[in-house]
Amino acid sequence: MKTSGIMGTRRKARECALQMLFAADVAKTLEASVLTGNYWMELGEPTLDEATREFSNQLTVGSLREGEKIDETIRTRAEHWRIERMAIVDRNVLRLAVYEFLFTDTPHTVIINEALEIARRFSTFEATQFINGILDAIKHDLEKNHVETPAEIKEESNEKTHASSR
Repeated sequence: MKTSGIMGTRRKARECALQMLFAADVAKTLEASVLTGNYWMELGEPTLDEATREFSNQLTVGSLREGEKIDETIRTRAEHWRIERMAIVDRNVLRLAVYEFLFTDTPHTVIINEALEIARRFSTFEATQFINGILDAIKHDLEKNHVETPAEIKEESNEKTHASSR
């Protein structure tokens, strides 16, 4: 199945980020800048545009930086599953998606759909069901508790700035 346009490049960026997180998970010692640099020099597709690479790097670096918060969010819904016992691909698909949930303004449904497409490509059928269940539960938790995204926080800040300048 061929994808095109913005969704295709963003999915490709997510796939590259997954590969970098996989490498970081296996190596357990790579610094984010070394990880991303090595990936693009050795493994990354040379034909990818700069925006795709940048989005991939943002997902990778952000997921690594916010790892504790991301893993704690996953733990709240991964009942009877320790993260370190999950398949490496599956836990990193979850980590990428939860990073996007918490730190980007991408719609949650889009994030889940992208995670499932990537899981179908890199993992098993059972894993997609597992990932879907956890991400859907986290999505409902976030919507119920209305955790603000960075875009909403920025919008509120802009509104306050405009209101105070009147």
